[in-house]
Amino acid sequence: MTDITSAWAELGGDPALLARVSTVVRADALPARLPVRELARACVGVCALAGAELGARRAALARVPRVRVDDGAVAVSFTSERRLLVDGRAPVAFAPLSRFWRTADGWVRTHANYPHHRVRLLRALGLPGDAAPTAVARALAGRAALEVEDTVHAAGGLAVALRTPRQWTAHPQADAVAARPLVERGRLDGSRARGFAPFDGGPLLPAAGLRVLDLTRVLAGPVATRTLALLGADVLRVDAPHLPELPDQHADTGFGKRSALLDLSSDRRTFEELLAAADVVVTGYRPGALDRFGLSPEALAERRPG
Repeated sequence: MTDITSAWAELGGDPALLARVSTVVRADALPARLPVRELARACVGVCALAGAELGARRAALARVPRVRVDDGAVAVSFTSERRLLVDGRAPVAFAPLSRFWRTADGWVRTHANYPHHRVRLLRALGLPGDAAPTAVARALAGRAALEVEDTVHAAGGLAVALRTPRQWTAHPQADAVAARPLVERGRLDGSRARGFAPFDGGPLLPAAGLRVLDLTRVLAGPVATRTLALLGADVLRVDAPHLPELPDQHADTGFGKRSALLDLSSDRRTFEELLAAADVVVTGYRPGALDRFGLSPEALAERRPG
């Protein structure tokens, strides 16, 4: 189980600061068989504590402000897509073909929110592009879960067979995950980040004045940069014009940000101007996907030390 103490230790935080954190435990928040509530609380707790520490340094405070983590507020944040209204309507969080399906020997979880993933899933199952969920259910009911996983993956789609804890433990991916730390950190150069002006009145926003270039997609990356915006950073999300986007998801993860479309292949000069003015670059594409644009971590650290 991951709690705030262990998560803070993984980040290399000062253990003495943990005394500044208090929690409001709500047993009915984020109910799940796995320790979802505890993990969510730890994520918010360490983020808030790190923000408080940074804010204290920038405001020259004698002590780091206290941090109060309420499970109710954490739960709302972690289910934000269910609280959002877009022009008075509930957003579309998952497409009809993104769900759990019963197979001949178990279950599979598919993801078909994006058009290309839907096309690849249906093609792998031998179904037409306009197939209804009922047709998909029939096709999957007669096939083995692992066979579906392999077939859809080979077609470039997303389908994962559900496994018991024992089955997962025996899987090579389980070994790979177990061998990695919870959080990996590393410095590519010894340069210090540029300094920021001290706070002068107003609310204590730890990341105020920080310019973040947001090159992320889907959920994890955009939520991370949404958090930076919440802490006061000036965040600009940049997307390629040709990549599909889910408007409701973009709205939910875009609070506090500016956003723009930019083709790195044809408008490199504009991007270089944005990069030159950025303090932080956050990427959420596949490892190596942006290397050809000179945006690998190593290349960025060399071009912009600190």
